[in-house]
Amino acid sequence: MQHYHYIFTGTGLSTLMTVREMIVSGQFKDQSILLLDQDSKKNNDRTWCFWEKNASFPDLINKEWPKALFKNQSIEKNMDLNPYRYTMLKGLDFYSATFDLIAQEPNITFLQQKVVGFEELGSHCLVQTESQSFTCNRIINAIYNPETVKKQDRFPLLQQHFIGWFIKSKDAVFNDDCATFMDFSVVQKGNTRFMYVLPFSANEALVEYTLFSKDLLEKTEYETAIKNYIEQLGISEYEIIEKEYGNIPMTCYPLWKNNTKNIINIGSAGGWTKASTGFTFKNTTKKSNALLSFLATNKDFRSFHKIDKFWFYDLLLLDILAKRNDLGNLIFSSLFQKGNAPLIFKFLDEETSFWEDLQVIWQCPKGVFIKALLMRITGLR
Repeated sequence: MQHYHYIFTGTGLSTLMTVREMIVSGQFKDQSILLLDQDSKKNNDRTWCFWEKNASFPDLINKEWPKALFKNQSIEKNMDLNPYRYTMLKGLDFYSATFDLIAQEPNITFLQQKVVGFEELGSHCLVQTESQSFTCNRIINAIYNPETVKKQDRFPLLQQHFIGWFIKSKDAVFNDDCATFMDFSVVQKGNTRFMYVLPFSANEALVEYTLFSKDLLEKTEYETAIKNYIEQLGISEYEIIEKEYGNIPMTCYPLWKNNTKNIINIGSAGGWTKASTGFTFKNTTKKSNALLSFLATNKDFRSFHKIDKFWFYDLLLLDILAKRNDLGNLIFSSLFQKGNAPLIFKFLDEETSFWEDLQVIWQCPKGVFIKALLMRITGLR
């Protein structure tokens, strides 16, 4: 049975970001690393969007937007994002670049196999795939099991679920300097629903229908909403170049409590997704960097994660949307209508001081948040 120092189960963003950090650091060249995933990562299965001041992966960026639009039924706010830029990176570009790096490292092995189980066995860990078993010193798991969260009711679970069409229109209708961050002018139907538009040129864009809610929709409902929205934009002739769909868990459930001394959960499996927005890329960049430093200490994985104030802010928002999913429009509209966009992005990046937190939070409808806070304090959820 082959033994490794580290085995990564699942090779999504969190794994590949961490492995990149390990390679660049040069600290792990004498340690054997195995990556296991049933997917070859040779398809563009997703895109990541995030805001940043300085490009972290300049060679991989697909598009940047210096401005963004927020809209609902009654307001339309154009926002200058300076010093930030809203950035898009294609999954396949990131996968390819990272696996090119991995191919140059003789101590790192990738096997396309489905993981069926893993456990810690005292002095070592065991990983089983459908065809083989491996042992290792430490497991870094990125396979998310939604049942872990679904079987409890103390922490709400919402989904950021969406379908997007990459379209090319006959006429030039888009402003490719401005991304539509959220357009709540669509019918809400008792949920938090918005359109999201990323224009790549005057006649090319990603048009996406997104919900923050508990339940998924039938595919036809997403696509009907996209079709109607495209018509509202005045586009009569267009072709669909590509489609994407996704379902990102939004929860403050402490997934890190499933860590053991030598097994750590990362990515969505470890609670790395920003719970209040579903954004993953920036959080993963920070967490993978922190994990790299932690690995050098060889400490117990159970001490890696620390709860902070932003976790609690996210929890209150999810408590509200779990009970009153229709309030998403009101909350986000209040935030962006009066708030300063760069400060809001800094807040969502979890980089604000407490005083800056208050400037952002003060824009939100206070009654519902005070009620959610009291419910959490008293335990009367």
